[in-house]
Amino acid sequence: MDDPDGDLLQRAYEGDEGAFRALYERHRRPLFRFTYRMLGAAPVSEDVVHECFLVLLTHRGRFDPSRGSLRTFLCAVARNLSFKQLRRRGVETATDDVPEPEPAEVPEAPAPLRQLLEGERTAAVQEAVSALPPLQREVLILFEYEGHSLAEVGEIVSADVGTVKARLHRARERLRRTLAPWLKTPPTGAGTAERPAARTAGHTGLVRARAVERMA
Repeated sequence: MDDPDGDLLQRAYEGDEGAFRALYERHRRPLFRFTYRMLGAAPVSEDVVHECFLVLLTHRGRFDPSRGSLRTFLCAVARNLSFKQLRRRGVETATDDVPEPEPAEVPEAPAPLRQLLEGERTAAVQEAVSALPPLQREVLILFEYEGHSLAEVGEIVSADVGTVKARLHRARERLRRTLAPWLKTPPTGAGTAERPAARTAGHTGLVRARAVERMA
């Protein structure tokens, strides 16, 4: 099977600017979404994305296609750079909540929580995700928002699949507790109106986040 990324990357290494731009356009948006949800600041997220591609071009031996896709490699670089930014802010990135027994199967988010995450219809959702410990936040973002498999998430965060499952489970449980009032509120138009202040805040936060992503 042909590897478009591999061909473009080889041409970029040879100085083909068009190939580099094609790679950049192919991967920059998911990288920006990930870093923006991790860091919450568009300018810093843009800098991290740019640095990811700089690492790709200046450290040619670091990407090994036999270990995973280019997207996975770039996400791992973005993850490490994001954690550096968090540590500069004084955020603890090396610890998680008290470990729980690892789920035997892939944990499924309760339907209301999954719908709330998919819709991101309130600022409360964005705030709750941002408040998760970084180790939980990153696996939730990569799995729920970016659609990576558990194995890919493990590759990106340098953890085994069992650890990824446990962190994802804890992240969902924490969100379920934090967002309990919203999980009981049907979407607007479903028969029960949201509280006006919350609805306005949620709409404003969602519009702002989507506008930032469109600019990326």
